[in-house]
Amino acid sequence: MVNVGTVDETEGAAVPGRMTTRVAGSAEAAGAAGAAVPPVVLVHGTATTGAVWRHVRRELGDRPVQAPDRPSTGSLAAELAALRPLLDGTVYGGVSGGATLGLAFLAAGVPLAGAVLHEPAVGSLLPGLLAPMAAAFAQGGVIPFARALYGPAWSPADAPADPDAVERDLAMFLDFEPRSLPARICPTIITVGADSPPVRHRAALLLREELGLAVRVVPGCGHAAHLEAPAAFARLLEGVHLGSRDRSAPGSRGDSGPDHGLRVPGTGATE
Repeated sequence: MVNVGTVDETEGAAVPGRMTTRVAGSAEAAGAAGAAVPPVVLVHGTATTGAVWRHVRRELGDRPVQAPDRPSTGSLAAELAALRPLLDGTVYGGVSGGATLGLAFLAAGVPLAGAVLHEPAVGSLLPGLLAPMAAAFAQGGVIPFARALYGPAWSPADAPADPDAVERDLAMFLDFEPRSLPARICPTIITVGADSPPVRHRAALLLREELGLAVRVVPGCGHAAHLEAPAAFARLLEGVHLGSRDRSAPGSRGDSGPDHGLRVPGTGATE
């Protein structure tokens, strides 16, 4: 039985588009203690822009944050190249497609200080994970797609100005395939929403088993952690860089936290 942590809600070229930087009380406290506090880069998924991180940025207070608008080219290589100049020494936060790009950066050995990746795509590890969203887009376009993906927390105001960006992103993420990771990577947490369907929990478990990544369940949210549980997500971003750089061996089912809460389909129980 894999044991995963549960988060307590209380506790190159430049990227085109908006580049928002804010300089959290916690950062000042850590600085006063003599510890280096890495800046944060927040990367959005499809049907959103950098503005979707507004609540998380507020929770991070004065910590330096960048939340760029991705170019949404439809090319994985181009998306990675656009973000790459921002990343050395930073804590990377991603939700949905932003988390998927985070897996690609980890595989490429980018020198991050830490990463928190919420519900990335997992390719052939779990075929059909994105099928309901693809069907929603085919039937109705951007709004049904985003509602199927993010739920009611998403609004049309969160969508990019270019409606074709969603179609390009969707095709790219449907083709995504996670690669093996280096033996040593930055401290990394895969998160999954407590309210997400069991298939998302299964995807997180597979990343634990296949890539040796730690998993945390975030209460009070589904896929849209940045909109539904920004405080919990911000707390993970604040502390992830303090974790270990040694992954569990792929295939390990060892502990990754003090609590559990993954709901895995077909088991009738939590893992």
